[in-house]
Amino acid sequence: MTQLTPTVEDATLSLRSPATVMELERLGSFSPTRLSFARRLTRLMFEQQWQVSRTQFELDENGHGFAIYCLQTSAYRYHVVVFSRHLEDAQRTDRVIAEAWDLTFCLLEGEVDAELMSALSANVPLQEAGRQHPRLLVISRANKSVRAFATVSAALASGQQPDIDHLKEAGYLYRTTAVYGNGKFGIADFDRIKGYQDFWQPFSAQMAAVYMLREFSVDQVEHIARQADPGHAVALHLDARRYLGIGNSTGLGMAPFLINHPQLISQWVWVRERALAVAVAQPPSEHDRDRMLALCRRAAAYLAETHVEDAPQRLRNSEAHEELTQVIAWLEQVPLDEALWQQLLDWAQTQLALETQELLNTLLIELYPQQVDGLNDAMGADENLDLTPDMPLVQLKQILETHFDWAIDADYECEDARYWFWYQSADKEEPRLGVRGEELGEEKELALAIAPTAQRVYRDLVDLLDAQPRALTIDLLMAFPEHMRVIRRIQTMAATFYGEIRANLWHREMKPMHLLRAKLSFLGAHRFDPKGDRWVRVTFFQGAPLLSDYEDSAASPQVFDDWSFPVAPVAERISASQ
Repeated sequence: MTQLTPTVEDATLSLRSPATVMELERLGSFSPTRLSFARRLTRLMFEQQWQVSRTQFELDENGHGFAIYCLQTSAYRYHVVVFSRHLEDAQRTDRVIAEAWDLTFCLLEGEVDAELMSALSANVPLQEAGRQHPRLLVISRANKSVRAFATVSAALASGQQPDIDHLKEAGYLYRTTAVYGNGKFGIADFDRIKGYQDFWQPFSAQMAAVYMLREFSVDQVEHIARQADPGHAVALHLDARRYLGIGNSTGLGMAPFLINHPQLISQWVWVRERALAVAVAQPPSEHDRDRMLALCRRAAAYLAETHVEDAPQRLRNSEAHEELTQVIAWLEQVPLDEALWQQLLDWAQTQLALETQELLNTLLIELYPQQVDGLNDAMGADENLDLTPDMPLVQLKQILETHFDWAIDADYECEDARYWFWYQSADKEEPRLGVRGEELGEEKELALAIAPTAQRVYRDLVDLLDAQPRALTIDLLMAFPEHMRVIRRIQTMAATFYGEIRANLWHREMKPMHLLRAKLSFLGAHRFDPKGDRWVRVTFFQGAPLLSDYEDSAASPQVFDDWSFPVAPVAERISASQ
């Protein structure tokens, strides 16, 4: 697996420090960049000329049944199989405890014969309760956005296009509630998938499955409209179709991934930060400034029409929108200079909110595709937490003081610092948060809080060094074998550029939402809409190219590469096309 690490060349780039970037609140302000897995997928499909077709579409008048889509890449053939079932409104929930959904679907390698189709039909709708086939790369499920689906279906059946304002409210027809890969429930393990040239990067197979669900969602709503009124029904306008993405509901189950894969997360952050540093180092032309102004205006328009229910997020969006107007004025007035982008970021750091700062970083990365897109190949990591038992303890002490100073100097004894504990639910084996001393499950606490354990190692290390100045790491482990896991991690992460997320995951003020948003930004999610502190709704592939765009030989390459911060289509244009 390709994994770039910092080199001498990086010394010429001004990368932000780990102390700045790895603060949890800043990570929780990230927006998706052009290096996200969703953006990479649409570029890859275009560059490698994937052939995607709908091979079966067996739905009744209510849209229930199954559909199969074939994905032919330059090396392999895959299929996405979607099952649509009737679901009572009372059964429709985004919670992980659900046992039935409007849709279930899977991405698998190879062909779909009658025997396999029978097995899929019996098991994929059951999700984790089924016996899933090892040729499956991804399984998932989704529920309708009931009002959006009904509105679009009724409009199309009557020969009209749906009201654009209704499309803005949700931005999708379906939202997934989990997208499983990497060996979950008996499907193919990632060690096998990463041997494929198509899906060797983390989450690339999941993104392909979600992208195909987006295509099915409109195919299905158009089918239902035609069945309702064959004489009047029309297809959804292509601009409106591009504007619709796929929603996702994500809870605490995603949060431990960032803690359990520290090398991968450090690598993702390093790739993003290097892309930013490369962009900032470019001497801008007037064309670059005009392009940056256009991106700022588009992002501002996107924020202005994005509907979210969460009041604090609405406030952050509104603040970012207002501050983008200041950025636009700044860019229009400041003289062109070789260091213009660094001047912009220096000004933003002192004048603008975190949300706007990181949004500007995303837009700067967008400016220079030729310079940054090659970094996409470095979004993987060979993960292996190695122990160096013969490391002198004095060296381990230096590592802790250099890379974990934020952890070893903190106070973990006060009540607020020990407020939360993480545990795994018995029913769905999903991570949960409990209040220490008030809720059950503390005896089954998950070891996710790295900071306090690093501090314990440091204190025991200092005591041992006082007695044995020439002691080795193995001597500490002989005295405190319970430190094995965290010492392995400390030694390994010291070799990474960005290291650990700098947060006490026990602290009362710790926001799990920051963990969720950080990961989702790398996947390519937009429209963050928190539902309380523990789960969030987002949207994928809104504004992305359609399958019909890939079939259009006259389509501009920009369609496949420049679809971030989508703005709603103009209602008059859609109405005029009828």
